Amino acid sequence: MAADLKPGDPVRVREDYPPGHIRTPVFIRGKQGVITRRFGEFDNPEIIAYELTGPKKTLYQVRFRQVDVWPGYAGAANDTLDIDIYEHWLEKA
Repeated sequence: MAADLKPGDPVRVREDYPPGHIRTPVFIRGKQGVITRRFGEFDNPEIIAYELTGPKKTLYQVRFRQVDVWPGYAGAANDTLDIDIYEHWLEKA
């Protein structure tokens, strides 16, 4: 887990495919990006969807280069995609 990340830190999204209510898009799993913002701690939507409770998780904004996300991306090399991802999906790169 990566609750101590800060803007500018490179991260990789965990490549995992658990069943259930998962908020991390499949297309971004295993990809590397950079932390751009720390939003704070929130209830984990992956467990509150089942009316369960647990520890709060830190939510981050992560920026990815489109050329790293989409094979054969034909746009500009500096095009980016920002996605909000909870700490338990991130590892330091």
